[in-house]
Parts: sequence; structure tokens; C-alpha cells
Amino acid sequence: MKVAVPALLAVFALGLTGCDSGGGAKADSPGSSGPSVIAPGKPGEAAETLSARDAQERGADDRPNSADVSYAQMMILHHEQALSMTELAPKRAESEQVKRLAERITAAQGPEIDTMRGWLKKYKKQEAPSGHAAHEAMPGMATEAQLKSLREARGAAFDELFLKLMITHHQGAVTMATEVKSDGNDVVVEEMADDVIAQQTAEISRMREMS
Repeated sequence: MKVAVPALLAVFALGLTGCDSGGGAKADSPGSSGPSVIAPGKPGEAAETLSARDAQERGADDRPNSADVSYAQMMILHHEQALSMTELAPKRAESEQVKRLAERITAAQGPEIDTMRGWLKKYKKQEAPSGHAAHEAMPGMATEAQLKSLREARGAAFDELFLKLMITHHQGAVTMATEVKSDGNDVVVEEMADDVIAQQTAEISRMREMS
């Protein structure tokens, strides 16, 4: 979990109120700029004790890192495959529930792709890698053979395979989003990941009920 500047400053302020009865705050070590600050670590990691100066510098560093960029690039590909699956539903699905689900997925993930493309453009990053290696690196992606079977299916057989593949696909997206929340550093990417986790977790539950 990332530590926002306000949180660090709040802890810093608490440190200031903890001065001794003489009214003066003691520096932790020669050359420090004030009381120490406890910075919570990422999940599974211990908290760190930082000088006030280091805490302010770390809190201010909200620049995207490689995990943020990789997430945006890969999730564009991930979403695009989902859209290639949902576009088959209107003519091949038998269940009206499946058709409506496909419409909701399209309505949500299309704009998300645009947002991620805009974010990459803002930071002058290339859009997304291509090729089989990129697809295989992402959890939940359907194989070419599975997509071929989906394109050939009709009626109830399509509904069953669509739900099976999309549940796996959504689970992969949730995994990717969870990882970037731990490894990334950009607030916008974290917000996008939160949306993916919330929306696709709910859709997984609905699809399991439909299966």
C-alpha cells in the first residue's frame, strides 16, 4: 500500500506533539531535520523509521514506475481480448443474461482502454507490447484454440464456454490489478486498479450464478 503525503505529514505532526516537557523536540540523530516518522511498509513488509526529511521526499515521489507502465500496457491487451469475446455474444448467445452481461463488459472496458491509452500518452510511453509472449505473460488470457472454439459455438454451448472463459479472464485481471496496487506508485493507476477489482469481482460472482 502506498503512503500518501497527507498521511506522512499527519504522523509527522503527531511526532511534533510528542515533545518533552521542556517544550523542545529532540532530534533523533545529528544532522536529522526533526523527529522520526514511522512509514508503514507494503503488505508483508515491516514499517520503516525515517527522518522527517526522508519521509517528505518519499511521500512527494508519486511518479509512475515500471509496474504502473507495464500494468497499463498489459491491461489494454487484456481488455481488448475481453471485447473480442463480448462482440460475439449478440449473434451467438442464447441467454439474454449472457447478452446483457456482454453489453456491460463492453460498456465498462472500452472507456477503460481509452483512459489507459491516455495515461500512457501523458507519460510518453508506448502503448502495448504485441505477440504471443505478451499474451502468455498475462493471467486469465484465453488461448487461440479457446477463442476459436468460442467463435464456432452457438446457443447454450456458447453461453457455457463464454462464462467459463470470462470468469477465468476476470480472475486474471483482478490478479494483475492487485499486484500493481502493491508494486506501482501512481495514484491514477491505483484508482484504475481499484475499479477493476471492484467491478470484475462482482461480475465473477454473477457469472458463477449464471453457470
